[in-house]
Amino acid sequence: MVVLMASGATDTQIEAVVSRVRRTGGEAFVSRGVHRTIIGLVGDVDRFRALNLRRMAGVADVIRVSTPYKLVGLGHNPERSTVYVGETDTRPGVPVGPGVFTLLAGPCAVESLDQTLEAAEMARAAGATLLRGGAFRQPSPPQAFRGLGRAGLHILAEAGQATGLPVVTEVTEASDVELVARYADMLQVGARNMQNYALLDAVGGLGKPVLLKRGIQATIEEWLMAAEYVAQRGNLNIVLCERGIRTFEPTTPATLDISAVPVVQSLSHLPIIVDPAHASGRRDLVLPLSRAALAAGADGILIDVHPDPDAALCDGPQALGGPDIRELASAIRRLTPVVGRRSAEVATPAPF
Repeated sequence: MVVLMASGATDTQIEAVVSRVRRTGGEAFVSRGVHRTIIGLVGDVDRFRALNLRRMAGVADVIRVSTPYKLVGLGHNPERSTVYVGETDTRPGVPVGPGVFTLLAGPCAVESLDQTLEAAEMARAAGATLLRGGAFRQPSPPQAFRGLGRAGLHILAEAGQATGLPVVTEVTEASDVELVARYADMLQVGARNMQNYALLDAVGGLGKPVLLKRGIQATIEEWLMAAEYVAQRGNLNIVLCERGIRTFEPTTPATLDISAVPVVQSLSHLPIIVDPAHASGRRDLVLPLSRAALAAGADGILIDVHPDPDAALCDGPQALGGPDIRELASAIRRLTPVVGRRSAEVATPAPF
């Protein structure tokens, strides 16, 4: 069950609803949006119904939701959401959501300041409005490059300031959430951690936008329930990322489930983007899969950019170099108007 508070509901009115629910033995999770507050209820529905919450001051509506993902489902929010990344008092956030096609690009792994700055400039020149890069990595082979850690975060922040691009980076441990959040505008939860519930609770409690990748063996319902963990901590600033699932086909590391885009949009109000690079593992497939994502209605794509892909410390075969990124940028410019979207505007670089 979900309680929709009126747009002008006060903190006192919200707390009154929460207190009444908790006195019955239920749980109430408050999610504060831009325009209104939503309270997700967990517990005995019959007891909640007897509370007559609709008559309480500040309550606009009470909706019974049958899905296990009450807050991220369409039941309480039939309009698709837009998440703004990097919003501050002095600059607007980069939108990810309906009507806009957002390009997230940058090095899969931060290797050095020069490499990251060059990749960030390439990404920005191609129309990227969010800089992605990995400081902490969890590769399958234990001997593979695991990232620069805290030093990588410093480099990412420097590259973000130089280009004016808000930073998206992965956090792999709940204990590192506050550290990563000091440098990042959006926290990524990778496919391997989609059901790391301690990590989901931690990023949800922080309130910053979250990029939640689908686990390689996860169903769409499991993916949405993982998003619900974040939402229940009061954070609905969640962007879902389809990055391919494991099938019997060995040609690519994963099989991009392009149908996940319209399916998720029929079940959830959250924005959804696509990662064609990690799904395919091949740069020659990134462009056609990006076109497919755009045509299917995705809200954006996430790609790897590297100034010298053949020398990359990780995922070089899927990273785009100069000519490839320019071709992708051209395709996005041509196709976004065809599907009724516009490309997100490039941020103005800050002094460096």
